[in-house]
Amino acid sequence: MKTKHRVMVVEDDAAVLEAIQLMLGDRYSIITATNGKEAVRLYKAFKPDVVLMDIAMPVMDGVEATKEILKFDPEAKIVGITAYAKKRGRELLESGALEIIEKPFTRKKILETIEKYIEE
Repeated sequence: MKTKHRVMVVEDDAAVLEAIQLMLGDRYSIITATNGKEAVRLYKAFKPDVVLMDIAMPVMDGVEATKEILKFDPEAKIVGITAYAKKRGRELLESGALEIIEKPFTRKKILETIEKYIEE
């Protein structure tokens, strides 16, 4: 049996985090972080295939975390998930995120986006 791809979900809203885990848990091994600092540490430990990164979080925001992860691994595949796409989406893209998924999103949108970045 092949191992599941790892997806890290970085989200400080517990309800959103749980929803994403329910959407993806049957297909991927999920690693969760609730702030950017934790995300950087867990990325280094687990090297997930794709990172879903919220922008507005305590301790370290998604923009800073994205920059830190990309410093460690320039090949990291980071996708922003945010309700603030209009306001802060550009910031996240400029820090190295590949694209932005706007909240609220569908399971289909999240799965299509992850599939696009996972190398078989």
